[in-house]
This record gives sequence, structure tokens and C-alpha cells, in this order.
Amino acid sequence: MKKITGILLVNLGTPDSPKTRDVYRYLIEFLTDDRVLESPWLIRQFLVRGIIVPSRYRQSSKSYHDIWTSKGSPLKAYGYQIQETLQERLGRNYVIELGMRYQNPSIETALKRLQQAAVDKLVILPLFPQYASATTGSIHQKVMEVISKWNIIPELQFVNHYSTHPRLIEAFCAVASPYPISNYDHVLLSFHGLPQSQLLKGDSCGQCLSKDSCCSAVTEANKNCYSAQCYATARALIEKLNLDASQFSISFQSRLGKEPWLQPYTNEVITNLAKRGKRRLLVFCPSFVCDCLETIYEIGIEYAKEFKHAGGEKLDLVPGLNDHPAWIEALMDFIKERE
Repeated sequence: MKKITGILLVNLGTPDSPKTRDVYRYLIEFLTDDRVLESPWLIRQFLVRGIIVPSRYRQSSKSYHDIWTSKGSPLKAYGYQIQETLQERLGRNYVIELGMRYQNPSIETALKRLQQAAVDKLVILPLFPQYASATTGSIHQKVMEVISKWNIIPELQFVNHYSTHPRLIEAFCAVASPYPISNYDHVLLSFHGLPQSQLLKGDSCGQCLSKDSCCSAVTEANKNCYSAQCYATARALIEKLNLDASQFSISFQSRLGKEPWLQPYTNEVITNLAKRGKRRLLVFCPSFVCDCLETIYEIGIEYAKEFKHAGGEKLDLVPGLNDHPAWIEALMDFIKERE
């Protein structure tokens, strides 16, 4: 009897609609996760419900309206397309489901479908190339909470990261092929940021952020560090693109609050590049595999305006991997490597 492998693809999440009530509900669920904001429960609830979400959800709703498509949220639409394509390509010996850590389709619903399919093996594949406690860690925790209540637990495998997998790097380059590097003055690799405190909390060797070069190579000491994995992705991508040190910069975006996050900050780097005379800028977002608010709106709209305001002429955003054939092939490799 042929065994059936279940694949749970998981992304962070998206509101059910761009309406204020749905954005409000999404932000509450997202920001009250103790892996996202690590304050004590009572303080976290006060900050999120009393200050952060009330001050942000209306503007976030407007931003979601700007990126919403006829198929809904780009993040969810591409997720479903990836699920459908993988199911067609992999065939009946696999069951592919999509879940979101926050909102719908929920991880619980996706896992229930896999349970009903009586899969023999279950692979949890977060759609994040680099590991972070607030993303992959939160997903794994939620999956374990749900599965721990099952009477029959199948063979279980968690994918932690694939930050330098050759097929991932090839996929980013394939998506970027319509944007010849020679057409630009500079290339920026912008990763999602994290509070420095989260990196320090996960540091078991006492080396994190201790010197500027601590992420210059992946070692036993920092192999699980989000920042080190981001820089490793950047190095692999830079090598594949054949860029020299003067042609690129690395930065971190999407910070929230006043505490220090991973630096340098993308908005500051973009402004400085424009002031240095870099008129045409190409931006990769290698911590995102599907286009979403942080890519389409934050980079493609907000930061593009800031770049022009500072003297730049054009900022082009390399699209996410989305449902590109090279990304589908990469995902198939990730899955088959775990057979």
C-alpha cells in the first residue's frame, strides 16, 4: 500500500477583507501572539488593544484596499494557486493544504483536512525562507498544539528554513530576469526586520549583535539566527547575480514601535542612496516568497515615493516568487527531499 504524505503550506496570514473590522480582527490576533510581541500578557494586551491596533487599523485598512485584487488578498490568492499547482504536479500520493497562522484558512482547518485524509506522514512547510521565532516558530508551536490532541499522530517533519537552498536562489533570479541589473544604479535586498531583543533572546552563545561582522558567515554559534540566515540568503543571491560590493546594499523593513530593530532600516537606506546619486534602484525582498502588504505597498508604493522625494528617479520592486514555475519546482524539491 502506497503511503500518503500530507504537506501543510503555511504563511503568516491576511485579513478576510480590507474592511476595517476584518483588519482590526487580524491585527489583534497577530499582535497578541506572545512570539510576536514578547511582553508579559497583561502589558501586551494593553499595548495591542489599547494603543497599537486602535492607532493603526484604519490606515492599514486603506493600505489593504490599495493592494486587494479581484481574487482577494494577494498572499492568500497566490497561496491557493501554489497549493493547486503542487497538488496537480505531485499527484494522488500527496495531499496539499494551505493554512494561515492568523485568520483564514486556519491551521486548525487545514490540519483537520489532512487528518481526514489519513495521511501517513505530515510535512510542515512554512513559506518563510529564514527561521524566526515570530514566524516559523509560532507556526510550529500552533501545529504542535493542534496535533497533540489527535489520537493518532502521523510521522511528523518540520521544515525550519531553506535560506540558502540553491533552488530558492534560482527562483529569485528567475523572477528578476525581466529586470536587467545593468539598467539600475544599485540593488537593495530588503528583509523583514525583527526587534533586536528577539535575536538576543534566542542567542545561546552570547555573540549576537556583539560586533558588526557577527552575521558575515553562518557558524555553529549563529546557524539558527534569523539575521545570520538573512545575510546568508543575501550572499547566495549576490553571488548568483554576480554583484560586487559597490552594487548592492542590505537592509531591514517593517519595524514597529520605538525599540531598536535589525539595522540598517530600509527607509533610511533608500533615502541615503537617492542622496548619493543613485537614481534607479532595484529592490528584492528575499524574506517574502509571496507578495503582500510589506512588498506591494510598503516597498512598491510608500518607499518608492520616499525614494523619489529624496531625489531618486525610479524604484522597481522585483515581484515575489508567488506562483512562478521556478518556485513551484523549488517547492517540489523541498518536498521530495523529505521522502
